[in-house]
Amino acid sequence: MTDTSPSDPRPGRDPGSVLVLGEALVDLVPEGDDAAVRVAQPGGAPANVAVGLARLGGRPSFVGGLGDDAFGSRIEAWLAGAGVDLSLSARPPMPTALAVADPGEHGNTYRFHLGDTATFALPDRTAEVRRFGAVYVGGLAAVVEPAAAVVAVTARAAAQGGVLAVDPNVREDRILDPVRSVERLRELCALARVVKASDEDLARLWPGTEPEASCRRLAGQGRLVVLTRGARGATAYVQDAPAVSVPARPVRVVNTIGAGDAFMAGMLTWLGAETGWRTELSGPETRAMLEYAAATAASVCAGAGTEPTAPLGV
Repeated sequence: MTDTSPSDPRPGRDPGSVLVLGEALVDLVPEGDDAAVRVAQPGGAPANVAVGLARLGGRPSFVGGLGDDAFGSRIEAWLAGAGVDLSLSARPPMPTALAVADPGEHGNTYRFHLGDTATFALPDRTAEVRRFGAVYVGGLAAVVEPAAAVVAVTARAAAQGGVLAVDPNVREDRILDPVRSVERLRELCALARVVKASDEDLARLWPGTEPEASCRRLAGQGRLVVLTRGARGATAYVQDAPAVSVPARPVRVVNTIGAGDAFMAGMLTWLGAETGWRTELSGPETRAMLEYAAATAASVCAGAGTEPTAPLGV
């Protein structure tokens, strides 16, 4: 486990910047009430987080593989248009990965088309890690090769004296090795300074253990851990401190796709701006962080897209 003191202000480090590593792909989602008609929209958990950070006033740099097809061009325009730095990304001569989304009463399920795509041909930017205030990893890129190997080495570098934030975002699909995927995500959580996970994520990572117990164990080893439960709100766990919970913001839900990523963007924005990446939070600080993140997620659920804006009054 890495030291949990604030990251040192090394020469060349920009404390307000975040390196976001992972997949940018295309989600095919139902259009209106007709499940047979699909509309393509840019997505991927890390890409959503990068866009969220930029729209909240941050300075994210995205490290990903952008396809050389029309989907890749659209994703590039989406990221760049939000203000995300793409100078560390790559454009391999390969197509973009697709995720077919099926929103349901209890959340979203996906079927993936990932093989031989630019999306998982991540460039190795490990040497750049020291320039950033924090590094975010998670999602499919953490478990799909060849990206997974790049994510693992980058995460290890980020954990050495810096702030590594992990959202395991566990996915299940016939093309994913469930055993190896869980192992990789557990390894990332062990390296992390900050972990944000849903109750479903934790149940898949540590089956047979209550999500709250998993959070307390992770926090007891010095991490800031946040458990999200969708409409039931979120709880944060800090070492040697009582858990702090906040309810979800009441909104008329239009779309929940990307809400968890918006929550993560809100968390990271608050931590960077308010504490300079210090993760040993007081009770009032923890509540303020959760309320900001919850408001950010609510702005996505009440809108039609996955692009959070700074919440009013927070």
